[in-house]
Amino acid sequence: MLRASAAATDQPIDLRAVTDRSIDPGISGGSELLRLVDVALVASHELEAARQAVVATLGPEALVDAAGVIGTFEMMNRIADGTGMPVGRGALARTEDLRQELDLDRFRHDR
Repeated sequence: MLRASAAATDQPIDLRAVTDRSIDPGISGGSELLRLVDVALVASHELEAARQAVVATLGPEALVDAAGVIGTFEMMNRIADGTGMPVGRGALARTEDLRQELDLDRFRHDR
């Protein structure tokens, strides 16, 4: 979805930043948003600082939007994982280059 959104808005983005935090994603507030994702899901004791960084960089509306996206993706992943839903052939074909670039196939359990 992120890749499609970036393409639709002609926003260059380096998706390798999703799996390698040393890479700048190339979007305004990208580092702050990635940090918010990390602490929202793993290090809740740092959540307030991450929230404030997003607000300072992108504004309060962006924080609300980011929180909604984080929650939605977390929910979709839990449902898919909990039901054992495999990734469809079409999705595998469409995302082959991205999965290779980000080394995401290391997480596949269907092999």
